[in-house]
Amino acid sequence: MGKADPHELSSKLRSLLGSNEVEKIEVVGKFVNFYLSREALIPKEQKILQSYAGKTIMVEYTDPNPFKEFHIGHLMSNAIGESIARLLESSGARVIRANYQGDVGPHVAKAIWGKMQKPGAAWGEAYAYGAAQYEAHQEEIDAINKKVYERSDETINALYDAGRKESLDRFEGIYKTLGTTFGHYFFESVTGPRGLGVVKAHPELFVESDGAVVYHGPHTRVFVTSKGLPTYETKDLGLAEIKKETAPFDTSITVTANEQSDYFKVVFEALGRVHPEWQGQFTHVSHGMMRFAQGKMSSRTGNVITGESLLEDLTKAARGREDVAVGAIKYSVLKSGSGKDIIFDPEQSLSLEGDSGPYLQYALVRARALLRKAKEAGVEVGKSDFPKEASVLERVLVHYSEVVERAAKELEPHYLTTYLTELASAFNSWYAQEKVIGGPHQNYGVFLTTAVERTLAEGLSLLGIPTPEEM
Repeated sequence: MGKADPHELSSKLRSLLGSNEVEKIEVVGKFVNFYLSREALIPKEQKILQSYAGKTIMVEYTDPNPFKEFHIGHLMSNAIGESIARLLESSGARVIRANYQGDVGPHVAKAIWGKMQKPGAAWGEAYAYGAAQYEAHQEEIDAINKKVYERSDETINALYDAGRKESLDRFEGIYKTLGTTFGHYFFESVTGPRGLGVVKAHPELFVESDGAVVYHGPHTRVFVTSKGLPTYETKDLGLAEIKKETAPFDTSITVTANEQSDYFKVVFEALGRVHPEWQGQFTHVSHGMMRFAQGKMSSRTGNVITGESLLEDLTKAARGREDVAVGAIKYSVLKSGSGKDIIFDPEQSLSLEGDSGPYLQYALVRARALLRKAKEAGVEVGKSDFPKEASVLERVLVHYSEVVERAAKELEPHYLTTYLTELASAFNSWYAQEKVIGGPHQNYGVFLTTAVERTLAEGLSLLGIPTPEEM
């Protein structure tokens, strides 16, 4: 291909893009520089590219286990999963929110045994006690585990049913606080038997080894124990089939900690060999660990800070504002790329000085307060008095839709989190420098503030961060 004449190329590009959007185009060496016109920077409604239109996507996240505490990892999974779900919906997808919970297994037996020893203990405490005493009472606890699967003991059945209901009811309260409503719940008590059937039907893939059944994939993993019980791997095979039957989808996304990345490589490979037609339809989005800035927060439950206690402590620190506490936690999780560990500083997370959820919430509240004052003063929204020079705020606003598109495409909410932080900073700087009501460009100032309010409100909603009216 020969070299194009710079002036000819510039003219062709201008005709394609439209004269109102681009002020000038320059070809400099291998690069083409575009200069947007003043009119192109005036905020307008930004439509998100519907790149997932017609697609059905199941997003599985949070996944707390009954009989155990709702821990920090569940908070992280919820924040990431809910935001991914909302980003995909904004891009045209039909999203099915799913929650997969372990209501059978050794942890249940440990909790029930602990409850039998300490009837007055909460279920989380009973589990912790049972787990600590497992080696000394392994035979008793393993027997309970078998009876839970078989439903063969009335006393154990009664404890199981009460504990399962109490746990699930408590989780629902947390979901409500976090702004999540699930469309489907899946449980290991159902996926386990289904997965065992899958394994038994494919002896060519799942082979006996020392009394157990294993799969040789990227690394060897046990799918059925020597006692004939399904492992998590087998349960996930059953889960995949039940998911497909319950709500047919194009893609299934599972959000869990990055320590399970190798686990899912094996499970998805095995699933692909059982169901070749599902190749590429299952994916794993990982998150890192949350670590705490030393000396900033102590646990009230020994060595573990639970998700519930973190929410409660931050709500108290935020003077009872649960919406601010939720915003603080979600922002801290969503500001980093997937798979990365985060250092959580409770004081910084509640700061109004920048790089925090409350900072974004306060910028939104400030914009809404300004709009109320403008309405009271009778200042109309308009564009005719826009200033000659475009502000940094306008140059930030114009990128909103492309940021959302990228975040949805890459399943990375942190792009939007970073953008909204930049937008809030630009708005606060503009607000400090400009006199809106009574100023030389008051109609356009109100117009610009309206665009900021709309963008912040929509962006925060896509992150699952509450959008308060006042702070």
